[in-house]
Amino acid sequence: MELIQSADFWIGLLKIIWINIILSGDNAVVIALAARGLPPHQQQKAVLFGSGAAVVLRIALTVVAAWLMELKGLQIVGGLLLLWIGAQLMAEEDESDGEAKEHDGLMSAIRTILIADLVMSLDNVIAVAAAAKGSMLLLILGLAISIPMVIFGSTLMIKLMERYPVIIVLGAALIGWVGGETIISDVLLAEVRADYPWIHYGFAALGAALVIGWGKLSKKSHPPEEEKNT
Repeated sequence: MELIQSADFWIGLLKIIWINIILSGDNAVVIALAARGLPPHQQQKAVLFGSGAAVVLRIALTVVAAWLMELKGLQIVGGLLLLWIGAQLMAEEDESDGEAKEHDGLMSAIRTILIADLVMSLDNVIAVAAAAKGSMLLLILGLAISIPMVIFGSTLMIKLMERYPVIIVLGAALIGWVGGETIISDVLLAEVRADYPWIHYGFAALGAALVIGWGKLSKKSHPPEEEKNT
């Protein structure tokens, strides 16, 4: 009770909420991209399950964040995985929104959301853990409050993607940008980052370009069913 009544507690909680507002943007994009091809009733389930699971993942990752960040090569693998996910979502840009194909079912969308969030949360959780200052109660409260933010952001992004398809390309590029950042942030490349400070943005831009190019090539090699039948 004394902890909750202290000013430090409320300041810490506000910090965590603000951090999650800033960091939830890429999560909302991934959830929206993964769920947009589902029927409306399944979109809601994907957003709810994906958002809730994303926050649970962040809580779990925060506990072991410092250890994970020291594993050499982990962020390289995670970044490459993000590039692959972004390219796959980009390749599905022209698919029909009316019917979800078997491989784009609810569980497939949730799995994509979880994998992407797992990778993107590796460095994000460091900021949250620092704001919590070791208080698990503060951490859980702050992240739980952020769930509605992610849900609202994802729902809004789905609607915007339906109205403005170019946002799908921008969203996929964002995932590629984060993928490039994740790769160059690996501990194996610490000396490279020290010698070339600009390389962080170079890798991020390269990741975005790779996802867009890879996605468009995949789309050409696997045209939609209606094109195959014409």
